[in-house]
Order: sequence, then structure tokens, then C-alpha cells
Amino acid sequence: MFFTGIIIALATFLIIGLFHPIVIKTQYHSGTSLWWLFAVLGMICIIIALFIENVIVSSIMGVLGASFLWSVKELFEQEKRVEKGWFPKNPNRD
Repeated sequence: MFFTGIIIALATFLIIGLFHPIVIKTQYHSGTSLWWLFAVLGMICIIIALFIENVIVSSIMGVLGASFLWSVKELFEQEKRVEKGWFPKNPNRD
């Protein structure tokens, strides 16, 4: 039996699950000012994934990179959700 697909699927599920609270906390504490950090980390992870021979590790790095890049969009979306009152606004930041 081969567990490669299951390992990649589990890692993907965990990474995506971890990025939801990361985006929420980042937006709460820093607003959207760190979007560039997510973009840079995403590009770094994707570039690293290109040079890793191991399928599992390369896939996980690719998913991590894509999650960082998707989080750039989600930071700005989270800001809109805060403005709508769906999430708490940080009173110390504004």
C-alpha cells in the first residue's frame, strides 16, 4: 500500500486549518500591513518546492506556499468581515 496521497491530503488539511486562525490573529493585531510577508513567504515556499525531489515534502511545501499566497487575499477579506461586525475589531490598533 502507498500512503503518499493520504499523507499529502492530511498535511494539506492541517495547513489550511492552521491558516484560518493565523489570518484572523494577524489581521486583529496588525491589520493588513503584513500582507507582503505572506506573499514573500509564499513565493519562497513555492520556489523551494521546485527543488525538492521528495514528492511528499515538495507537495507540502507547495501547499504551504499556496496557503501563504491565498492568505494575502484572506487578510483583506478578513478586514471587510471585521468592518461588517462579523469579527471583533482591535481597539488598541486604530
